This record gives sequence, structure tokens and C-alpha cells, in this order.
Amino acid sequence: MIKNKSVLAITLARGGSKGIPKKNIIPLNGKPLLEYTIKEVKKSKFIDKYVVGTDDEDIKLVCDKNDVNVINRKPVKDTQTTAEGLLEILNQLPKYDYVIEIMCTNPLKTVEDIDSVIEKLSNSNGNSVTSVTRIWDNHPNRVKFISNGILKGFNPEEDPDKPGWRRQDLTPAAYVRNGSLYAMTYNQIVKNKKRLTAQTQAYIMEENKSINIDEPLDLLIAEHLIKNENK
Repeated sequence: MIKNKSVLAITLARGGSKGIPKKNIIPLNGKPLLEYTIKEVKKSKFIDKYVVGTDDEDIKLVCDKNDVNVINRKPVKDTQTTAEGLLEILNQLPKYDYVIEIMCTNPLKTVEDIDSVIEKLSNSNGNSVTSVTRIWDNHPNRVKFISNGILKGFNPEEDPDKPGWRRQDLTPAAYVRNGSLYAMTYNQIVKNKKRLTAQTQAYIMEENKSINIDEPLDLLIAEHLIKNENK
């Protein structure tokens, strides 16, 4: 609870991931991926209830082992949006003031990130907050497309041989959602049926904490970072 507002945390963890089978519980440095998120959530000073919504028996076993509440989901279709998945869970629970979706595919986030997002939502006049990370080499002013074999810039004024076009010089700074944390008011997700709105605020996370496990290479990078942290 924060400022007399109740907080519900949800992790959606389906069993049918495509890129990496059983991705949400794939071993990472000796532990199921999901356990990294569970460990940090349990340290939160604001979260009143944490549930994992899943359609997979193996994921349920990981939750049972870690004493985490499970909400059974119907078999998840590829066409289902994340907002629809959250609403499926919310329909089975009492109302909370704030809802935070905590993705389990970002194993390097910490409880400080989780609680900071909740605090930012509580202290703002907005209805949602999401985590982002800064991008450098992929800044919009540097991105290209190919037309008839010719390399062209989306920004026609770009000239890397002129001052001001180094990646550290580009303004404004560019950010992307890192897919880690989405916090919102209960009324916002129920009324609008989506996580983000025109008033969504940003919580900036460091690049090394924003690794999102989508491909086998991401696992190798995350494991390297975790091992270095533990030295």
C-alpha cells in the first residue's frame, strides 16, 4: 500500500512462447527465469498482493515452490493482447487502486525499479507509468531505410561527417519501452482496456537492467551480467 492506495502486482506467464520454448521458466544461471522477478517482487514495500496468471502446469509448479498465488488462465491465443490478459486476471480478483504488470522476461530489474514506478504513479496526476531505456545507435535520426538499393535516412538532414551528428550529440534523447514494468490505475485499465495512454509517464531504467529475453543470445548476455554482479 502507498498513501492509502492498494497495489496489485501481476505477472502474465503463458506456457506457449514461440521464440524460446517455455521461455518464462527457462533456466538462467541455474534458476527458472520467473524466479528472478518473484524474488524482487517479494521485497517490495508497496505491493499488497502478487499473482501470476498462467495456463501452464510447469509454471504453476515454480509458483508453488516460491509460495506465489496463481490465477488460472484459459489457453492463451497469439491474438490476445496483454491488456486483455490483465483484464482476465482482474475479473477474478477484488478491486485494487493501482495495478502494476511486472514482466518476468526482464530478469535484471530490481525492487528499487518496481517501487520507483509505483511511487511515480502515486505522485503523479497521470494514470500510468512505464519503464523505458535510452537508445543511442538506434536513435531515430540515425535509422535508415533502403529504396531501390540506395541507403537513405528517415531524417534527410543527417550528415555523419558534420558536427552534431555523433550519437551522444543527438537531441532530443530517444527512449524505447523496455517491456519490464507497466503501472496504472485500476480505473484506467478497466475503462480504457489498455496499459498506455496519452498521459503515460516514463521511468528510465539503465540499459544493463533492461535486457529482455526474446532470443537465445539474450540469455547469454543476461547470464554474463548476472555472473559479473555476483563476483
